[in-house]
Amino acid sequence: MRVAPYNREKAVAYAHKWAYGRNPAYYNFDKLGGDCTNFVSQCIFSGDAVMNYTPVLGWYYVSVSNRSPSWTGVEFLYSFITKNKGPGPFAEEVSIRDIEPGDFIQLKFDGESFRHTLFVVKTGVTPDVGNILVSTHTIDSDSRPLSSYSWSDIRFVHILGVRR
Repeated sequence: MRVAPYNREKAVAYAHKWAYGRNPAYYNFDKLGGDCTNFVSQCIFSGDAVMNYTPVLGWYYVSVSNRSPSWTGVEFLYSFITKNKGPGPFAEEVSIRDIEPGDFIQLKFDGESFRHTLFVVKTGVTPDVGNILVSTHTIDSDSRPLSSYSWSDIRFVHILGVRR
């Protein structure tokens, strides 16, 4: 399996295009717990990613009834992408200063699990809470400042590449 670069520019362009709309190729999960991670998965996939069709533990979308938990679930996406050794995107949790456009952020509001996934579309030269802009679904936003959110915990996930 070869490692290919992740096309951050294509992923960010997709985020801007669909931040306030829904790509008809994908189901809208707004009424089923939220569409945020579905949207972020679409963004990542558009950046020349490859789906991983491993049943249950992979990362793929064929239809609303034929998809992996990681395509739409906040914790499942994190688990897949940070542990993936097979086909598809792979990433690591990093500090805020290592985040780049094309990466994603997850927020915990209260309780024991992360509940929201945000797609990074812009950062400052040295990323910080005040200069990171995100696009997201559920509460649709494009180029929204990260600083406009309140959270109890936050994690930053940097995509390293794509295995083909």
